[in-house]
Amino acid sequence: MTLDHLSLLAQFQDAFLAAVPDADPDARIPACGDWTVRELVVHLADVHHWAAGNARGVKSTALGDGPFDLAPHYAAQAALLRETLAELDPAADCRVLAHPKPLGPGTVRFWHRRQTHETLVHLHDLLAAGEGRPSIGLVGAEPEVWADAVDEVVTVFQPRQVGLGRMEPLRFPVSLVVSDLPGAPLWVLGAPGERADEVAPDVLVVGTAEALALTLWRRLTPDEAGLVVTGDRSDLEAALAQPIVP
Repeated sequence: MTLDHLSLLAQFQDAFLAAVPDADPDARIPACGDWTVRELVVHLADVHHWAAGNARGVKSTALGDGPFDLAPHYAAQAALLRETLAELDPAADCRVLAHPKPLGPGTVRFWHRRQTHETLVHLHDLLAAGEGRPSIGLVGAEPEVWADAVDEVVTVFQPRQVGLGRMEPLRFPVSLVVSDLPGAPLWVLGAPGERADEVAPDVLVVGTAEALALTLWRRLTPDEAGLVVTGDRSDLEAALAQPIVP
């Protein structure tokens, strides 16, 4: 998929920042345990700061424990990340998420995509806190963007979780089909890359790209997301019970 991740990152960061002043800092983030808006904002600022350091190939200094004035604190780190990624050659060497060690060699372009989806999911979280529940349609992102988030989980995160020893390989891979894009793109969770053609999963999950992405990120259940599940539903439940994302 050809996406302008830097433009998307700026769009989602701006939307996140715009929502911070009106959010109750102590409000709980739905589907994220006891996490609060305050913790969410500080977390995303920390991740932006950390990612900028990795893109430059340096170890970032900690931002401290606060308390922070949330909107200016987030704005500063969002700007730092955008400026860093805009300045660096996307093909330049840096440290990226990897396995069997958590960080390994890669290129700056990795962080364009990773921070776009980090911000996208957490923008959904922030807006869900205001609504009191997670739901489809809170973020105005195109299906292509959500489909890219699905691809990242299937091809980057779930294999990395296995490679880091955080989970066992999925015993039963799961077919995922996006219903709102031409050609109905298909992924096989648990069998990324060339192996996707070698397995015949006995459960097929069909839904919009947003619905699939938010389900994989555990923000919605399959029923809440309106997914259509054909075959052995227990295979899907077993996959979603695993830490397929950090």
